[in-house]
Amino acid sequence: MDSDIDIAHGITLRDIGEVAQDLGLSSEDICYFGGDKAKISAKKLSQLGDSQGGELVLVTAMSPTTSGEGKTTLTIGLTQALSILGRKATLCIREPSLGPVFGMKGGAAGGGYSQVLPMEDINLQFTGDIPAVTAAHNLLSALIDNHIFRGNKLNINPNKVLWRRVVDMNDRSLRRIFIGIGGSSGVAREDGFDITASSEVMAILCLASDYSDLKKRLGDILVAYTFFGEPV
Repeated sequence: MDSDIDIAHGITLRDIGEVAQDLGLSSEDICYFGGDKAKISAKKLSQLGDSQGGELVLVTAMSPTTSGEGKTTLTIGLTQALSILGRKATLCIREPSLGPVFGMKGGAAGGGYSQVLPMEDINLQFTGDIPAVTAAHNLLSALIDNHIFRGNKLNINPNKVLWRRVVDMNDRSLRRIFIGIGGSSGVAREDGFDITASSEVMAILCLASDYSDLKKRLGDILVAYTFFGEPV
């Protein structure tokens, strides 16, 4: 059997607009990221609302094989099987983060003839959501440290800052670091990096029902405690 990459490179991809039409979506309903990737527009999602009309099959857990076939490959294969049976089926799987992609686990686009394409794009940043979450999360980190440096009006205790930085990479050396050690140009404190997929911003992005809900949830984030033990 050919390798995953050989199988992927041997496939001619359909235009994503044609795929959208098969799902009942028009070209105005999607936002293109080239000819083979797209997102459903926020306007279309709001029009759909909580409409019911399909059946949800949730793949929660399984023991992967020694070759790595697990939930993703099974879900893709199940969707393919339903399509062959004449059912209109789509799948929803997580976007891979670079930590697992470059670690022992590898990519998360399935395998063999049950994989999603373009595999390289999906495993390497895809439509840019994870970099956007990284930037938003670390912007707040920068604001916190800048606020402490610029007079600390909120009385944030540098030793009680809960908001660690994030990076989309499995870099062990960044898990625990010291920052702000530039003399008078910074406030020294202990900090560290988590993976972007574990960011509270990422969780909020997944749970928010609309822009208003997203804004409210982001505004409710607990980032630190003051010298008097009050939450910030």
